[in-house]
Amino acid sequence: QVHLVESGGGLVQAGGSLRLSCAASGSIVNIFNMAWFRQAAGKQRELVARANYDGRINYADPVKGRFTISRDNAKNKVYMQMNSLKPEDTAVYYCNLAEIRYPSRIYWGQGTQVTVSS
Repeated sequence: QVHLVESGGGLVQAGGSLRLSCAASGSIVNIFNMAWFRQAAGKQRELVARANYDGRINYADPVKGRFTISRDNAKNKVYMQMNSLKPEDTAVYYCNLAEIRYPSRIYWGQGTQVTVSS
């Protein structure tokens, strides 16, 4: 079992910055991708950014150039620096860990609220 704990959310004015952190603990024996998803009120959860086990990084179009994901493999942590925040970035942000090899489990953190005021 793997546990994910996020931190770093909060309230910020438009144009401001926040840094999210996620720490994975438990039985981490598989290689895995780590990602950030978000879910705004009344909307579906969506991928924000993914840091793959092989070093590849992907961003959703709305955050390209503003958000930066990074991971510390030695500490099993993933971070996301969010700059130039917009009110439309307001959502609950979830950390995600996806195992690559069988049994290919997927784990989620409890979520952290990010609110951007205009």
